[in-house]
Amino acid sequence: MRPNIIFIMSDDHAARAISAYGAGINKTPNIDRLAAEGLRHDACYVTNSICTPSRAAILTGTYNHVNCVTTLTTDLDNRMPNVAKLLSSSGYATGMFGKWHLGEGPAHQPTGFDEWQVVPGQGEYWDPAFIGPEGRRRIPGYATDIITDMSTDFIRRHKDEPFFLMCHHKAPHRPFEPHPRHNALWDDEDVPLPETFNDDYRNRAAAAAAAKMRIKSDLTWEDINLVQPIGPAEVAGERVVDFLNMRRVPELQEGESIEVICASTGERFRFDDPQAFAEFKYQRFMKRYLRTVQAIDDGVGSILDTLEELGLAENTLVIYTSDQGFFLGEHGWFDKRFMYEESLQMPFLARLPAAIPAGTTTRDICCNVDFAQTFLDYAGVLEPSFMQGRSMRAVLEGRTPEEWDQLAYHRYWMHNDAFHGAWAHYGIRDQRYKLIYWYNKALDQHGAEDNGAPPEWELFDCEQDPHELWNLADDPEQTAVFDMMRAKLEAKMAQIGDLPEH
Repeated sequence: MRPNIIFIMSDDHAARAISAYGAGINKTPNIDRLAAEGLRHDACYVTNSICTPSRAAILTGTYNHVNCVTTLTTDLDNRMPNVAKLLSSSGYATGMFGKWHLGEGPAHQPTGFDEWQVVPGQGEYWDPAFIGPEGRRRIPGYATDIITDMSTDFIRRHKDEPFFLMCHHKAPHRPFEPHPRHNALWDDEDVPLPETFNDDYRNRAAAAAAAKMRIKSDLTWEDINLVQPIGPAEVAGERVVDFLNMRRVPELQEGESIEVICASTGERFRFDDPQAFAEFKYQRFMKRYLRTVQAIDDGVGSILDTLEELGLAENTLVIYTSDQGFFLGEHGWFDKRFMYEESLQMPFLARLPAAIPAGTTTRDICCNVDFAQTFLDYAGVLEPSFMQGRSMRAVLEGRTPEEWDQLAYHRYWMHNDAFHGAWAHYGIRDQRYKLIYWYNKALDQHGAEDNGAPPEWELFDCEQDPHELWNLADDPEQTAVFDMMRAKLEAKMAQIGDLPEH
């Protein structure tokens, strides 16, 4: 009997913020059930670490130079074939609920789905608008709970036929808005500070220092639920920084002071130490993030309980992932975009009791471009020639072929974007090494802007240097490794038809 397939995807949920991955910063008991009763994947990577292109790769099974969704401002042509269309034509009931983010209107809205309700753009946390075949409507409540309820309702109505469900949460995309039921989490303790929080970006390509994704200087007032101070003023003879009308919360400099106000409680905080202020912002950022994550875990529990209640658990493939990784203070950053590990790695947990051994882990490299073919494989649908990934089924079931290509390719196109200043690059990661080429060109991509930055190479030994702090590209002792990885990169680009800039 063909299995049901449930694909649950959140937005910006780092693997480190799932307790099954062992970081110890929060507890996600329901997502952890998928690992305990199935598989936790430790080497699943995104092909373009940003929301819209990742979603296009998942839906179409193609890289972004093929599906033409390269940046946040390029939409998907919904006339293209996709996995939902293939599953629908083979007898599956298909549903999409939640965040779409591949464009709106007749040319870009979901196709291939029997039922769909999606949030416009990034969506809203409270009383969100949804767009469906019948038009636009606003639904009262909390977005994560609403999307979960739509998903469980779909399961109940299609329990007697094979179904394919994409449950796409808006959460925990910033600015975070937790449900009040989780507001007390982390009240009495702090989130551990990452080892690389105070990274100075030495021994790396220039792109690392240029990025505008630092917790110290680039968070917004909304991100940490603070009210901007009114200034300038004098406090105890010291200048108070005038941040009025600045959306970002700038880094406090030596000799400066600041008083900030909590937007929800009115509590006041005063700082004259830059590091203390940076860590204060980190704690507020992380606690809001983790509280927002918790409603997703509740939703996963509701879906799993619904399957148990209906007797569908044994024959339903349930996958949990995020559209990419996310920096949680590592290297002092938030957000994603880069090919560095915290951004590149997607969480991936899968349960299918009839086929996937319980409590297993794998480090066989897979990518989000592989997801569509995995769905088709489990559904018994012939793999189409246009897809560029490979079915992960053998990996999930613990029988990875010896010839499995242990390689992930990543390309970020949105050079020097206005908000985050992330530079364009591509590269590959194998089981030990990572090679990145920062080509630093806009290439006429939507949302990209040239800045004249020269190209650079980076090579990391991810085994000896897991935090990626030492660029070995110019190390003469690593010439053979560099040449090997460059040859792998060029072969991969030729295989998938992407054009090199080096």
